Amino acid sequence: MTIKKVAIQMDPIEKIDLDFDTSFLLAKEAQDRGYEIFYYNPKDLEYKNRSIFALGHFVELFNDKNKYYNYLSSKKEIFNLENADVILIRQDPPFDMNYITSTYLLEKLSSSTTVLNNPSSIRNSSEKIYPLEFEKFMAPTIITQNIVTIKEFLLEHQDIVTKPLYGNGGEGIFRSRIENNKLQGIDESKTNLNEPIIVQKYIPEIIEGDRRIILIDGEYAGSVARIPEKNNLKANFHAGGKPQKTELIRKDEEICNALSKDLKLKDLFLVGIDVIGDYLTEINVTSPTGLKQINLLNNIKLEKIYWNKLENKFF
Repeated sequence: MTIKKVAIQMDPIEKIDLDFDTSFLLAKEAQDRGYEIFYYNPKDLEYKNRSIFALGHFVELFNDKNKYYNYLSSKKEIFNLENADVILIRQDPPFDMNYITSTYLLEKLSSSTTVLNNPSSIRNSSEKIYPLEFEKFMAPTIITQNIVTIKEFLLEHQDIVTKPLYGNGGEGIFRSRIENNKLQGIDESKTNLNEPIIVQKYIPEIIEGDRRIILIDGEYAGSVARIPEKNNLKANFHAGGKPQKTELIRKDEEICNALSKDLKLKDLFLVGIDVIGDYLTEINVTSPTGLKQINLLNNIKLEKIYWNKLENKFF
């Protein structure tokens, strides 16, 4: 069996940033291999007549910031996703009920269509909760809605970071220190938050940046350090973090080895893990980025490694 058609479920193509966008990188490499590319947005996914359809466009892609895509039809067309050989799930969080619903629909496709990352594994491997399966590599952590519990955690650890469980791009991250006697970003007049959050002991090595480590089919493929702006807690590229070349350092290799088998079993084929100092902080399974920065810093092409491994494993 060979690949002929690749569908990619992603955010609006007209809004992507070519300097950072991994989805475009993967789709362009697929096109260069002679595959037809069908692009659609998650809101245009639907179940009807016992099949899964998407409303979108076959596209042609170009490495040109002034014109990087062209629709091959003037109007959106309905495409039965059973006719795709590969579907890439690449929309960004928030991981909400819309995202969850898309995973339910895509896992109804027959095994003749390869969907990556595996939809049920995406759904069951929350990016900030999944690391709890590898707890020995994590900083002290709680997940709670109870504000008293958060205050007690601050009292114990003196310096903490609070994060939303299902956001992305560094949004909603706050640091609270015991000497300020206040929880940043939290209304302390309430008893409980509207949703659970994750709270972790502050890792001072963040001033050296975090490391985005890319694993393809459970194997290390490359990494990049993301250096935050001065006095900024957030190292994400979209929050102003600057890329810097790095290799596997500290406990990185041990962490990668610990994750490898489980990632393979779950068909979490493209994963980006985040490490600060010696600590694993996130396992990004929805739409991990960083490939372009790793390519530029190391003169490699991770998109080629990705498709080579995909073809060898599934076709």
